[in-house]
Amino acid sequence: MLNRFKGLLDKKHTIAAPGFNRWLVPPAALAIHLCIGMAYGFSVFWLPLSKALGIKESIACGPEVGFFQELFITNCDWKISTLGWMYTLFFVFLGSSAAVWGGWLEHVGPRKAGVISAMCWCGGMLLSALGIYHHQFWLMLIGSGVIGGVGLGLGYISPVSTLIKWFPDRRGMATGMAIMGFGGGAMIGSPLATALMKHFATASDVGVMQTFVIMAGIYFVFMMSGALSYRIPALDWQPEGWVAPVKKAGKSMMTEHHVHVKNIFKIKQFWLVWGVLCMNVSAGIGVLGMSSPMLQEVFGGQLIGIASTYNQLDKTQLAAIASVAAGFTALLSLFNIGGRFFWASLSDFFGRKTTFLIFFIIGGLLYVSVPGSAMAGNKVLFVCAFCLILSMYGGGFATVPAYLADLFGTQMVGAIHGRLLTAWATAGILGPVIVNYMRDYQLGLGLPREQVYNQTMLILAGLLMVGLVCNLLIRPVAEHWFMTPEELAVEKQHMQEKIAEDALELVTDDNDKVEVFKPTPLIEVYVAWAFVAIPLAWGIYNTLVNAAKFFS
Repeated sequence: MLNRFKGLLDKKHTIAAPGFNRWLVPPAALAIHLCIGMAYGFSVFWLPLSKALGIKESIACGPEVGFFQELFITNCDWKISTLGWMYTLFFVFLGSSAAVWGGWLEHVGPRKAGVISAMCWCGGMLLSALGIYHHQFWLMLIGSGVIGGVGLGLGYISPVSTLIKWFPDRRGMATGMAIMGFGGGAMIGSPLATALMKHFATASDVGVMQTFVIMAGIYFVFMMSGALSYRIPALDWQPEGWVAPVKKAGKSMMTEHHVHVKNIFKIKQFWLVWGVLCMNVSAGIGVLGMSSPMLQEVFGGQLIGIASTYNQLDKTQLAAIASVAAGFTALLSLFNIGGRFFWASLSDFFGRKTTFLIFFIIGGLLYVSVPGSAMAGNKVLFVCAFCLILSMYGGGFATVPAYLADLFGTQMVGAIHGRLLTAWATAGILGPVIVNYMRDYQLGLGLPREQVYNQTMLILAGLLMVGLVCNLLIRPVAEHWFMTPEELAVEKQHMQEKIAEDALELVTDDNDKVEVFKPTPLIEVYVAWAFVAIPLAWGIYNTLVNAAKFFS
């Protein structure tokens, strides 16, 4: 039985038969990304976990208890700042595991990588549940932070090269569909986690442990369904009726050749794209993490029709503006998700370089405009600016895999994308540090809360200008970096790429044997999309309900 399962995971057994409908692959990718995207929503657990022992109120540790003591202590509650390290580890290990195992993924195929991702992500949640039960934070760090982070990395890049090969005519749209799911994971997971914790909470338990177990089970079913549904196209497959565009010598950014991942760190274009992604993400991720307190501190009582600053509000009024700010955060998440599909799809028409030029020029202008709209008390302009900024933040994630495929070819784009995600890990530190520490620095100078973000916005605009320069410097890759036909043939053989020998079925028609194939029934495509569309629609509905609080 075990050997049969191992055989099922072999790359050669994932090659699609003729007649396979390529539109079955995006929902398989979404099934995985919608689950691992809950990494963005883990903050929903911080407050309950900070009262895991005290239940109603946290049992504070003494001043002598430092971070390392908190890893093992069992008689006091964890601080929220300590729990936040799990979030940091998510993205550190996402980037590092994608970089380390990206080449391996190309060789074994997306199905095996997806299965291992499911085991790591869901197994990590179960180990974290054990850590909650024994009140051992080190188990949570290893479980969700390290093991789960590896699952994040493998799950995130598993569909990239597969989707690009299935959709050579719509590279941006294809990667945008999958990576949209990562942004939407928290929309589904956060309200689900909240409902489960409420269900399991008792007078002696905050209900997080049971929630982890249930969610791990649900995620495992979805992720395994997605992983086992992955198919890769047969050698030299292309969409019916599609003709590859003719490259104009020295002008087109799209190549017909392929770079080997072992050479990627030597090529200046890779580092320029690395800078493009790092700057775009650094500017967006810092704002995303501080969106709620930023809106509250900038507008204060104006959010509820009171002419008072943030410091002049009482507890009831602070709770009221916090509710409005939650709606603002929900609105940003919708634009973050929608931007992934919208901008990536648009890049198929404008080109990747032009799309990123739009991000940097318009994004920079929007950041510069924010202090003015804040000082004028213009909430509409302020909110519109950040909605557009967050749409381009998400769009950068979804567009960059297609950018890599254009520059370096499709043969090893998944492995190259894995290397590039180190830019995300770097930005995950750089962006929040700039926003958080600049805020604290400005407060230390005695500036009013409504003005502490003004300088930060200019710095973030500066980051986008650095990204703009990197993008302008990108040129087509020199010919000598591409694999020769002989090297490419060896690499394809190593990757077990061939035409599926058992794909065609011999039948008899008037005593003559002919080769035919059975096309995928459309009902199968509809069911696959419903499998991911229903939970995604539920998540969007909940987010819209929260976003409505802002407008009310």
